[in-house]
Amino acid sequence: MKATELLHNLGQSLWLDNITRDLLNTGTLKAYIDELSVTGLTSNPTIFDHAIKNSTAYDAAIREKLAKGTSGETLFFELALEDITRAADLFRPIHDRTDGVDGWVSLEVSPLLAYDTASTLTAAKELYARAGRPNLFIKIPGTKEGLPAIEEAVFAGIPINVTLLFSREQYLAAAEAFLRGIERRVEAGLKPVVGSVASVFISRWDSAVMDKVPDTLRDQLGIAIAKRTYKAYRELLASPRWQRALNAGVRPQRLLWASTGTKDPKASDVLYIKSLAAPFTVNTMPEATLKALADHGELGTILPADGGDCEEMLGQFAKAGIDVDALAAKLQDDGTKSFVQSWNDLMTVITSKSAVLKKAAGK
Repeated sequence: MKATELLHNLGQSLWLDNITRDLLNTGTLKAYIDELSVTGLTSNPTIFDHAIKNSTAYDAAIREKLAKGTSGETLFFELALEDITRAADLFRPIHDRTDGVDGWVSLEVSPLLAYDTASTLTAAKELYARAGRPNLFIKIPGTKEGLPAIEEAVFAGIPINVTLLFSREQYLAAAEAFLRGIERRVEAGLKPVVGSVASVFISRWDSAVMDKVPDTLRDQLGIAIAKRTYKAYRELLASPRWQRALNAGVRPQRLLWASTGTKDPKASDVLYIKSLAAPFTVNTMPEATLKALADHGELGTILPADGGDCEEMLGQFAKAGIDVDALAAKLQDDGTKSFVQSWNDLMTVITSKSAVLKKAAGK
């Protein structure tokens, strides 16, 4: 039995952190669903940037949209929605079978809106309506400005993937925003089920401290943060407040491990997969990591519900001079800026491809 199936049977959802038109056109995504237990998909501006830049698969669609006078950001979202809705349809049987627990795809609002609450909410509502798929998560960053938009979107019944979370505290703030939105729905007599995941980024922790800590602590920080966050997740779901919510028919927001591709060439290619195996969570992984996992026949130990040795490990990082709280804030800020850069690169790619295709059409 493949390790991908073992992980799925454990109760963790395996999602692909990638989407390209080639993946859809060649049937590769369908094969991942059928053969590697993939039950969902995530995307971000970097993924679309690479997909459109490195493929001719979008050229015909771009030409068609240019002929209609569509350009720039509008053109991109039309392309993205075409890909995302096709992927959503592939995962729809899983979504229906699990009654909305699994089978989700994710599309992000423009990262330029990360610090604009009102515009983020407006964009989330618009994208969800345009897609017309029940199994679409709209990704909103868990920034200070994003949290009110998350609450309002959930209250409006829009499924949300809270992205760019890096610590227990950031996760708890996102979970609070989700729960407030849900509790308001209960009070208003609305259906209390709105899908959501909270995406905690892992590997960027280790990349950030790679040259600042002893070798004995190499590639240990992200996993320690994950253990600390998982403990908080389990405690939250067992809290009286959540028990009351569950009794009202609320469905929990699931914890999702993001950024789980190994960045350290000296480390195992499935380090963050085997280390973060836990039921009722999601691990969204790059294509290379998914394939590597399929080649492995076994898993490691299950993530301890009590956090295991995370505090002891984090204490060692503190002794090595790492201020985890300050670094979490920096990672979130850097992550937001990185997605803005990817978005700007993406818009440049759209503009340059459009110019080339227009010129070719004029010959």
